[in-house]
Amino acid sequence: MKKIIIAIDGYSSCGKSTLAKSLASHLGYTYIDSGAMYRAVTLFLLEHSIKVEDQDRVQTALKDINIRFADNNHTLLNGRDVESEIRQMSVSNYVSEVAAVPEVRRAMVSQQQQMGEERGIVMDGRDIGTVVFPKAELKIFLTADPEIRARRRYDELAQKGQEATLEAVKANLTHRDHIDSTREDSPLRQAADAVIIDNTLLNREEQLDRAIFLARQAGA
Repeated sequence: MKKIIIAIDGYSSCGKSTLAKSLASHLGYTYIDSGAMYRAVTLFLLEHSIKVEDQDRVQTALKDINIRFADNNHTLLNGRDVESEIRQMSVSNYVSEVAAVPEVRRAMVSQQQQMGEERGIVMDGRDIGTVVFPKAELKIFLTADPEIRARRRYDELAQKGQEATLEAVKANLTHRDHIDSTREDSPLRQAADAVIIDNTLLNREEQLDRAIFLARQAGA
């Protein structure tokens, strides 16, 4: 079978990464978490006290940022495993502002497109089917009810032992949705040829089954 590119886009905390990882594993494809890449950039800027408004420092910093993924799908920032650190609320509260910076997006899109040159990948994010891989053979737009998304994110943080109130999680998702959807550079939007999966009432197995069916239809 030929190898294709599968792009999964959608709002924050819709379960894009969960679906993308499972689908990639089922197909024997490589999984690439584009959101983790922007989180890693955010962590780097926070650690070096660089504000997004300081364009010169941001551009200089981007030259020193290399992001790759380990075999266990953990995110490596300049060779350092930062998977746990990039999931902290301190990063979540700032990542949409960082991801909205055109220079950051161009740098990450370039790295993402290089990763996809050999095909056989599943990548999730917000502009994968519209900007990064507009010719992907399969585009999925994942969505869910905002209340359900907030509860899922809250439960995820609680399981990891990270303290946060449900109200704070809801506010964070609303804030990120607004920035992601209204930014000038590569805003979050559904590609015209994307297939919508609303997982509000779906469990992980049902969601994966639908994605596998779509992938097989697309030639995977």
